[in-house]
Amino acid sequence: MSPHAAEAPHRRRPARAVDVDDLFAPQRTARSDLPDPDPLVEALTRGVLEVLSGARDPDQLARWLSEDAYLALVTRANLSRRARSARRIPSHRPVFAVRTMRSMEPADGVVESVVVVAMPDRTRAIALRLEGLDGRWRATDIRIL
Repeated sequence: MSPHAAEAPHRRRPARAVDVDDLFAPQRTARSDLPDPDPLVEALTRGVLEVLSGARDPDQLARWLSEDAYLALVTRANLSRRARSARRIPSHRPVFAVRTMRSMEPADGVVESVVVVAMPDRTRAIALRLEGLDGRWRATDIRIL
């Protein structure tokens, strides 16, 4: 120890500023800590189709959706409801069969899936992006083609 070291006052390291929003924001979860996403992908596909047909309220899916995905689904459901109302088509539970379901993991804790469903009048594809947040899967983006 140098003789000047004893004379030097103890310097405190500046405290790292903690952003409170970061503490309460959704926390990413690793894939190894999450369950198999396929059952959720299939359930969300069914739920989204039921919301768009008017047979289900979008609030029932809110738990599994991020805020942006939920707002996009509500907007699309409102447009579908108006279109059905203008053509005087009643709401009904959709009849469909899942043809294919493909998933890939572009990053840890992220799953992107495409589900192709056959309906009596058309075939549709639903693309979903699930992210591991707060220890569970949440859909952060849903696209209906």
